[in-house]
Amino acid sequence: MIQSKHTGFSLVELVVVIVIVGLLAVAALPRFLDVTDRAKKASVEGVAGGYATGVLSARAQWEAESRPSVTVNTETYNSVNYDGVEFWLTRAKNSSNVDTGYRDGYPWAIRTDDNYPTTLTNQICVELMENLLQNSPDVERVDNIASSNNVKYSAQADNNERCTYIQNVGGVDNQFVYEIKTGRVVVTIQ
Repeated sequence: MIQSKHTGFSLVELVVVIVIVGLLAVAALPRFLDVTDRAKKASVEGVAGGYATGVLSARAQWEAESRPSVTVNTETYNSVNYDGVEFWLTRAKNSSNVDTGYRDGYPWAIRTDDNYPTTLTNQICVELMENLLQNSPDVERVDNIASSNNVKYSAQADNNERCTYIQNVGGVDNQFVYEIKTGRVVVTIQ
C-alpha cells in the first residue's frame, strides 16, 4: 500500500496570513479613500490654472494688439478678439479720466454688440468660463443649478468685483475666484 503525503498550510500559517493581510488593508484603506478627495482638489486646481492662463492670454493679446478700444457714445472701452471671441476688458479710467478701481485689460464680458455691460451678472461669469477655457467643464449660473444634472461648476457674480466658481461634485466646497479688478485667480480648497 502506497501512502500519499498531503501537504498544505497549517491553521497557524493561515491565521498569520489573514492577520498580515488585515493589517495591510487597515493601513492602505485611508489612502485609497483619500484618492477621490485629492482628485477633486486637483481638478479644481487644474481648471483654475487654465482659467488664469486664459485671463492672462486675453490680456497679452490686448497688449500685443497695442491696446485696442471701442468708443461707444463718448465712452472708450477696452476690447480684444481672443481666440475668435470678442471680449470687453476692464479699464482703469473712464472718459472723464476718473479712476474706475480696475486695472486695464482683464476680461469683463463677452462682446456681442456695442453695449458695454455695466453690471457683472451670473450669466457673464458663465460666458467668461465657457470662452476663456478651450474645453470648459459644464458650468451653470448658481441660480439655475438645480435644473441641470451634469453641471460641474456653478458661477456667481459678486459685487461687480469677482466671479466665483464652485465645484459641484460630490458635496465638496472647492472653488476658485476670478478677481476682475486685478485679474487674479484664487483657489480655495475645503
